[in-house]
Amino acid sequence: MLNLIKSVYHRFLSFIGPILYGFPSRKLFVIGVTGTKGKTTTIELINAGLEAAGHKTAISSSYRRKIGDKSDYKGGNTMPGRFFLQKFLRNAAKEGCKYAIIEVTSEGVAQYRHRGIDFDAAVFLNLHPEHIESHGSFEKYRAAKVRFFEDVRKYSHKDNKNFFINREDANSKYFEEAAKGENIILYGKSDLKKQMAGEFNKLNIGAAEAVLKAVGVSRETIEKTFLAFNGVPGRMEYVQREPFAVVVDYAHTPDSLEAVYKTLTSGVMIDHNTENKRDLVCVLGSAGGGRDKWKRPKMGEIAAKYCREIILTNEDPYDEDPNQILSEIKSGISNFKFQISNLYEILDRKEAIKKAISLAKLGDAVVITGKGSEPYIHVKGGKTLPWSDKKAVEKALSS
Repeated sequence: MLNLIKSVYHRFLSFIGPILYGFPSRKLFVIGVTGTKGKTTTIELINAGLEAAGHKTAISSSYRRKIGDKSDYKGGNTMPGRFFLQKFLRNAAKEGCKYAIIEVTSEGVAQYRHRGIDFDAAVFLNLHPEHIESHGSFEKYRAAKVRFFEDVRKYSHKDNKNFFINREDANSKYFEEAAKGENIILYGKSDLKKQMAGEFNKLNIGAAEAVLKAVGVSRETIEKTFLAFNGVPGRMEYVQREPFAVVVDYAHTPDSLEAVYKTLTSGVMIDHNTENKRDLVCVLGSAGGGRDKWKRPKMGEIAAKYCREIILTNEDPYDEDPNQILSEIKSGISNFKFQISNLYEILDRKEAIKKAISLAKLGDAVVITGKGSEPYIHVKGGKTLPWSDKKAVEKALSS
């Protein structure tokens, strides 16, 4: 009964929101991007291409809220509430934006935050286990993502809707079925030259390339844009490259963590003439106290597989005991033949980063994951502490 009441409540708000703000999405070309990983990077790539082609854009993502030339980040939900999004779209239309690009999450779909928005395009990137405890199972998590496609097909008032689907993902068939009868564009890895590191970014570029081509951006503009694109702050961001690398990344799922470690352990040039394999000094926690506890031992296993030294630290404990979170990550590390003498538990994230920097040797990579560019650490009682991984790294390096 309670679930029914919640469903009716969220549906009602999704109905009222566009009425209050004058159906703003009908005045814009709206692109929704969903998937477990890469949403923010893909959105920024699409935005960069559109701006290079002379279009005014708006963005709502986990990284920032942007309308035209004004951009900021206030934290909170990756996909904000219905009224916030409707107001955001109204302001974008008032400022003369032609395109709005929105990050669509499974939690947002479960609460109908996407409804009442007339999408022109829906983009599916990939699917990996996440928010399992919130949704109840991986199948229910997938169903929420698929429902976004279904609802765009059924309820968006736009003509000529496009559905972009990563054909290399094992779950692509569910999204193809959801978009059946509409214009489906399958894409894969792009071979365009890029600045960004990581094999996984080839799929993000592939998605952005497909969208930009569909809206008429020239190949020349796309190529120039992607070659100049340095990436999103907090996503495979190099704070330093020599004499050892220091990288900050948002990786907060087992798959994304392993992808980052794989990228950084690849052959690198030492002293400009000797190729070697990087050793990793890894700082990690487990984002989101109180949820997705299943992934903690798994992330510990992955760290033990790739890292020479591991520093376990605080991330976003919320109301959960941070020591318990670290203990659960540590249980995964013990499954591997890892030198326990190379394992450190330092709850103070600033001190953990300082310790990692002190352990680095020539040619190493210090990898700090979980927070990316997020400006807060969420602690007990709903409180937030101002934070920046990048600033903490810069301070540790300077001292």
